[in-house]
Amino acid sequence: MKLQFAAALALAAPSSLAAQGADLATATVLSGTWTYAATSSGSEASFTDSSGHPQLWVRCARATRRISISKPADSAAPFVSVWTSSLTRGVPSSFDPATKRLTIDLAAGDPLFDAIASSRGRVGFTVGAQPALVVPPWAETARVIEDCRI
Repeated sequence: MKLQFAAALALAAPSSLAAQGADLATATVLSGTWTYAATSSGSEASFTDSSGHPQLWVRCARATRRISISKPADSAAPFVSVWTSSLTRGVPSSFDPATKRLTIDLAAGDPLFDAIASSRGRVGFTVGAQPALVVPPWAETARVIEDCRI
């Protein structure tokens, strides 16, 4: 029952992409670099823009087989919209005021991660009326996803 409620809630989430009228299929990808690192609890890929500012973190918690994606934020938001070339979905988010990060957290087997790993040329993250964060889907994110599935 809980899973059905969560699925219905995700489907009912307002799409900030639609609200912005954004076409992320042609959006400019942020210039920067992905890095991958093994951690004591799993692994992490992080995207740093060309100015050296971290913009996105993808983390695997191997013990729980969960993957979280975090981005910098100044305040809480109920959802982060994730855009890939094959799937767009609003995902409930949480805000950590200590780190100033907005985070989504899903089971490693969620189809959204397959869509992220195989997206053509870009993956976009939007929150409310803020500008979209559009990054390249390099192999580092796919490696974190696979780390959580084995």
